[in-house]
Amino acid sequence: MRVLRFSHSAVVTAWRGREDALRARGMTVRTLSARTWEEGGRPVALEPRPGEDVVGVRTLGRHPNVFLYDPRPIWRALGEQWDVLDLHEEPAALATAEILLLRALRRVRTPYVLYSAQNLAKRYPPPFRWWERWALRRAGAVSVCNSEAGEILRAKGLTAPAHVIGLGVEPAGGPGAAAPTDAGVVGAAAPARTGYVGRFLHPHKGLDVLLDAAEADPRLHVALAGAGPHEAELRRRAATPALAGRVTFHGHLAGDDLAAFYRSLDVLAVPSVAAPGWLEQFGRVAVEAMAAGVPVVASDSGALRDVVGGAGLLVPPGDAAALARALGEVRDTPGLADTLREQGHARAAEYTWDAVAARYEAMYRDLAGPVRGAMPAGPGTCDAPGVADPEVVVVAYGAPDLLARALAPVAADLAVTVVDNSGDPEVRRVALDAGARYLDPGANLGFGSAVNVALRDRQRPDADVLLLNPDARVDVAAIRALVARLHARDDLGAVGPEQADDEGELARVRWPFPTPGAAWRQAVGLGVAEEPADGFVIGSVLLLRAAALADVGGFDERYFLYSEETDWQRRALDRGWRTAVATDVLARHVGGGTSSDPTRRETHFHAGQERYFRTHHGAAGWTAVRAAVLLGGVPRALLPGDRGRA
Repeated sequence: MRVLRFSHSAVVTAWRGREDALRARGMTVRTLSARTWEEGGRPVALEPRPGEDVVGVRTLGRHPNVFLYDPRPIWRALGEQWDVLDLHEEPAALATAEILLLRALRRVRTPYVLYSAQNLAKRYPPPFRWWERWALRRAGAVSVCNSEAGEILRAKGLTAPAHVIGLGVEPAGGPGAAAPTDAGVVGAAAPARTGYVGRFLHPHKGLDVLLDAAEADPRLHVALAGAGPHEAELRRRAATPALAGRVTFHGHLAGDDLAAFYRSLDVLAVPSVAAPGWLEQFGRVAVEAMAAGVPVVASDSGALRDVVGGAGLLVPPGDAAALARALGEVRDTPGLADTLREQGHARAAEYTWDAVAARYEAMYRDLAGPVRGAMPAGPGTCDAPGVADPEVVVVAYGAPDLLARALAPVAADLAVTVVDNSGDPEVRRVALDAGARYLDPGANLGFGSAVNVALRDRQRPDADVLLLNPDARVDVAAIRALVARLHARDDLGAVGPEQADDEGELARVRWPFPTPGAAWRQAVGLGVAEEPADGFVIGSVLLLRAAALADVGGFDERYFLYSEETDWQRRALDRGWRTAVATDVLARHVGGGTSSDPTRRETHFHAGQERYFRTHHGAAGWTAVRAAVLLGGVPRALLPGDRGRA
């Protein structure tokens, strides 16, 4: 597998351990990074090692979200064949927009991965939020270093998987490796050499809190490794009588010097506090210390709970007294320091570069998916040779009689999963009696979220997926004909059958994608386009290609009911997957058979429409549609009787 990565922070040699570990796993990885970037309060120049495939690129700007790469090396690199593009930049970053623009101009269809550490729900000004939304809609996956970042991106429109993958460290020794020579001394005479590593920033890093703790406990000696704008004030305070002789400054450390510093400590403090617009996003120094065998005491703030919790001690952020007590416990409690070293070393093993690379490789391979046009292996007797039977997914909400009719033709021969949004015991009985797998998500999640429940736990992960409404019926022969139609073309991501009601009357199944222009066309009486060049197929019976699902991701869970299949097919088209109707295959569909409340259906329909327009055409597009709807409604309101209701 060939991966092209973009990361301005890869200028730091130690932070390219991910790439080294991926290459050790047999992958080809090239990294484009900044030639020079400020890290740790000082400029760092890129220093490629012999034979290392890393390219230094000139940059314009210093802020991580507001800088540009020289486009020429990126343009050249995009001209080569890659399986995955990995943008280790925030979705809202200007550099992300630049790279994706060059990708589009190069007509590159290689799937891409984004990265985010942002664990505060920030609403960026235009145009940043515009290209952030655009990038998220088309991303194949996102790696996040804390779970909050993934939740925030989901709220902003991400539908692809968000993989929580921490930042890596180089292991340095084992449990007890960092224990100083007097680490076994316990009691009133025992000092505690407490370390801090990082930037000297106020108030973010909580250094004043750490010095307050040292003032409260004369046995605490503080060693500060780093640099930053708060250094002069820290030095002034360290010279006061309350701290004189107990605070030392070691400057910015890296490599062997940093490892030696860790080995000299009894405990590492990470006293970060929340500040306006800032929250601790990971806590790399905590992992480095644990890997070196140093006990860690950290604030219960931001991502530190995930990183340190259960392997170190957590204290309320900004609470100097609690910090002093915790540091004293490490020093005074027999056996506690050894226990924390053992637990910390085990936690740090989760963040070795090899462990991180394994997660990245899994994400890359999931994203690349089956080769487009390849036949998934597995059992089945589809009309397309070598293609496995699909897994059938049914989202139910009550109506057990309809569900029984839908399952009867398929459950005996195909793998079927029923996700029951109603939690109805009768639905459960019908599903299990038919031989289907039954999943109860515990709440009415809506259609798209319920589909994703099944997709995340598929019985046959490599097979295509047939979405089947409980009020629709299709037999196995027809389903296998759909599979054959789907695999007849490499660019088909979804296919649906013709549909008729129980009286045999055919219904329209293919429609143009909603646009503001189409809304105005209807408003002025020109109707709907009859044969759209690219449109969507209604989701009551819809076969999704496994490779397209791997490429596009699941359904957008912001939709509750209606338009979620339209949104998925729109995103699939953006990634080169088309949708077709198999005109020689017929399914039966009652339509609205699982709901007896037309007002509620209408409400969900319009809510789905609004979400779709806002997602794909922005707030301005939705405003244009609303104006068109109002214009179209005026004549109906003025016409009397049935003519006004027609």
